[in-house]
Amino acid sequence: MDAVLDGDLSVQIVVLASAAVAAPLLVDRLERWIKLPSVVVEIVLGIVIGPQILGLVWPNEMFATVSQLGLAMLFFLAGYEIDFRSVRGKPIALASIGWLVSFAVAALALLLAGAGAALLILAIGLCSTALGTILPIARDSGLLTGPVGPHLMAVGAVGEFAPIALLALLYSEGAHSGRATFVIAVAGLAVAAAVFGSLRRSARVSHLLSATLGTSAQLAVRLSVLILLGAVLLAAEIGVDIALGAFAAGVCMQVLLSALNEREEHLVQSKLDGIGFGAVVPVFFVYTGVTYDLDELLGSPVALALIPVFLAAFAIVRGATTYMVFARVLDSRRRRVLSAFAATELPIVVIAAATAVERDLVSESVAAAMVGAAMLSVLVFPLVGLRWARRSTAAVSAEPI
Repeated sequence: MDAVLDGDLSVQIVVLASAAVAAPLLVDRLERWIKLPSVVVEIVLGIVIGPQILGLVWPNEMFATVSQLGLAMLFFLAGYEIDFRSVRGKPIALASIGWLVSFAVAALALLLAGAGAALLILAIGLCSTALGTILPIARDSGLLTGPVGPHLMAVGAVGEFAPIALLALLYSEGAHSGRATFVIAVAGLAVAAAVFGSLRRSARVSHLLSATLGTSAQLAVRLSVLILLGAVLLAAEIGVDIALGAFAAGVCMQVLLSALNEREEHLVQSKLDGIGFGAVVPVFFVYTGVTYDLDELLGSPVALALIPVFLAAFAIVRGATTYMVFARVLDSRRRRVLSAFAATELPIVVIAAATAVERDLVSESVAAAMVGAAMLSVLVFPLVGLRWARRSTAAVSAEPI
């Protein structure tokens, strides 16, 4: 049944695209009762249309390729949205300390639980933060413009980059060793950022980028796509997960496009969001649902029991540690908001779980439980964070959160 007949492929494409379109419509319909993140609905719809329930869409190479492009775009946009001017100093320093503490806590807990050879990869998954997922939610709610914003962006940036870099360091496959791959990736990012940083001082480059924003040339968008594809291909060539290359490409583009004024930056951001969240990113989340092994999860009582365990682990490893680390710079109500968003995980958990299964470090049922808990974290923690933010705003209406 794994084979996909050519005659059915066009139908499956339409069904998958329909699921991506239906997700925001369902979110809008359900908003009067519950405010759901669109990605959760996309994953659920993927499960429904996938082989586990309706069997309308089956895993195949083409969908997997487009899904990987969506994953790359998600990480690219996450790297692109980081405002280094606002996160430098205390925010990024505390975020780094918080991540190290999170990793230590996760590793110690897994050691005590007898995780064995799976300890490192499970710890990497537990101490991630879904920056690309939480940023649109935080931006739409106005959190990024308040005092929590820089810290949220810093926590997300470190929680996204550090785990994917560790995956590259420890679990790379290719011509280079994991250590060499890590050095090459970081050195490439540093060199590219330095080059782009020098370009932003060029009035000619700034004028060219600005002049083509309203024309068919669209240089800024074309350049973004080129750098994304180049970074992804380089990452694949040296055996690194494409998420690292995509994130680095986003960081580079953010530095380059700082040559634009604020209005033009927002315009480019809107265009890139249109390409990403309007086209390929939803395919990644829907296809994640299509490939999700629901039968494996439901057939294992242990796996079902592990879902709340993993969810609690996310809350402790990322949420509680973030709450403690930021004690001197944010009051308790703002730290609660920050901690809820910090504990939101998904893309890196998907990558870590898949890698762990491929290397026979964990069973498919445990991986399904971990991914299921990550899905629930996207559903639960941002909603909790937004509710706490609204309560804080109501309590202190004159002071933004």
